[in-house]
Amino acid sequence: MTRNVLVLTAVLLSSLTVPLTITGAAVALPGVQSDLAADLAAAQWVVNGYNACFAGFLAFGGSLADLVGRRRMFAGGVALFCAGSLMCVLAGDIVLVNLARACAGVGAAAATATGASILAATFDGPARTRAFGALGIVLGVGLAFGPALSGLLVGVLDWRAVFAVPAVLSGAVLLLCPFLPRLPGTGEKRVDWAGGALFTAALVLVIVVLVEAPVLGFTSPVVAGGLLTAVGLGAGFVAVQRRAADPMVDLALLANRTFLAFSLAAGALMALLVPLLVYLPSYLIAVVGLSPGRAGAWLLMLTVPSIVLPVAGAAVARRSPALLVCGSVALSGAGAVLLVTVGPDSTPWGLAAPLLLIGAGAGLTTGVVDGLAVSSVRAEQAGTAAGLFNTARLTMETVVLAVVGTVLAVISGGRLAGPGFTTALHTVGVALGLLAVAAFVGSALLLREHRRGG
Repeated sequence: MTRNVLVLTAVLLSSLTVPLTITGAAVALPGVQSDLAADLAAAQWVVNGYNACFAGFLAFGGSLADLVGRRRMFAGGVALFCAGSLMCVLAGDIVLVNLARACAGVGAAAATATGASILAATFDGPARTRAFGALGIVLGVGLAFGPALSGLLVGVLDWRAVFAVPAVLSGAVLLLCPFLPRLPGTGEKRVDWAGGALFTAALVLVIVVLVEAPVLGFTSPVVAGGLLTAVGLGAGFVAVQRRAADPMVDLALLANRTFLAFSLAAGALMALLVPLLVYLPSYLIAVVGLSPGRAGAWLLMLTVPSIVLPVAGAAVARRSPALLVCGSVALSGAGAVLLVTVGPDSTPWGLAAPLLLIGAGAGLTTGVVDGLAVSSVRAEQAGTAAGLFNTARLTMETVVLAVVGTVLAVISGGRLAGPGFTTALHTVGVALGLLAVAAFVGSALLLREHRRGG
């Protein structure tokens, strides 16, 4: 086996753990809450803690790799993810599980931030194209079949199995890390410590406030003070970025209307998809009465479009990028509104329309909108644009996920079960539909203004 094959295998296996651990945690959530006797707010951190740490550290991890070296950062991230996943398997307390998930999120961010650059440094020409094509396929497969595999694992074993599989995969990646190219840090850029700390603190604080607000009360001084502090941290982050010699985020890119439109649409699509990946399995298990395995199988309608539709999306993008992104947001938004038809007696046929529409919107743009966003900036800005694009998408996804969790908790009375859960899910569907309308209008206006300006 050649060294290049080993490098590709390491990066692909590491990337596969990302969708598997996200979808796995969603299917495992009811079992975690029941087995560890956790209340809803504590159980939500199994998902929110991971996502917040992943989003908060992703851009910062890319700049930090320039200091310590990409192989070291990648290996360190994989090791931290492996350790966090193993802690989830062994932990007997919800606090330890949530701490482990936070560690896994930081580790996944570090590995993800450096994996693509390792592939770019290892392969060139057509080989690079094939390597990144394989990366897209692996991510799509993990997202598509993660819920079904996780449901099977929970049904046959228990919820701990969904964290054991990513731990085993990341352990295998660690064995391959010595074969990666050294790729030492260049030392050309300074690490934006202040920017990274302010951004991560602001994002995590927002998530903490949103998750804990139903318990503390929305009029609580703690909630109001937390939000004001988060706003202050965000303002400080913007100020630091404007003055930093090597900022974590190049705010000048936000003046590019086309880039902003693609980033907004991509963030909205993930904000429509991911909350359903997280909370719909709980609904199907607790209210519809499905086994975890069957719930995962039903979710294939939501996830398989991410494998089969990107080619069609790329064809549409060549003719009209605006039609692709705005049309995809409209499709997913229509599917979200149709969630009002979901109920305790739902069947696969009854769920087909909302799930397939939401999945189609995300699937048509999987990988395609990333390329459109990066192609909309100058070549020398491509790397920075990719980092900002992913950070914006993950941040929007993470915040909306926390909001959805809060809405579900408040309307269902803190119990994701019974008629209250159905009412809460219908409310979330309408709210996500309104989010899609806002994203559709915003993206369309930005793209129209760009064409006028051009």
